[in-house]
Amino acid sequence: MNKYIKFVIAALIIAAGVYLMMNRNIGWGIVVVILSAIPILLFFKNEYILLAFWFLRKQNMVKAASWLTKITNYQSQLHKTQYGYFHYLQGLTLAQDNPAKVEPFMKKALEYGLNMKHDRAMATLNIAAGAMQKGRRQEAKNLLEEAKKLDTAGMMTDQIKMMKDQLKMPSMQKHMHNPNMRNRGKFS
Repeated sequence: MNKYIKFVIAALIIAAGVYLMMNRNIGWGIVVVILSAIPILLFFKNEYILLAFWFLRKQNMVKAASWLTKITNYQSQLHKTQYGYFHYLQGLTLAQDNPAKVEPFMKKALEYGLNMKHDRAMATLNIAAGAMQKGRRQEAKNLLEEAKKLDTAGMMTDQIKMMKDQLKMPSMQKHMHNPNMRNRGKFS
């Protein structure tokens, strides 16, 4: 549903409340006007995003992803402040099945903006994991330091420490040599 339709619904509900007040149903009119706050709230906090967060908290990634798929055009359905969280949630739902596809979603989420520091830390941590998988060790190290600064509550210290330990291990591709192979020249 387009985000501006919610304002139209709120206006209709307010009009119904005023109509009830004019017909001496003041109590019901006030209740209906107060209920008009629901569509206005859902303009700023999309219902699909809220449900996806709910199922994400319950560790049900499949249902969270299914609610996110109901957002077909995020620019017409969401308020600007929720663009980042839409991409953030898409990245989190993909994290278990396709960790390689998470990095672009998290970059977009940080680009659009995330309000909470721990969300920014989680997005930065996922980008660092993607950089580490692709062999960009220095970038991963810098991103881990940034994630550590953003994690003021200390919720991700274990993950950050584990990834730093993985960065300290030597890369297998650089140090894997065939002992039977002689060091030969270019044209030998």
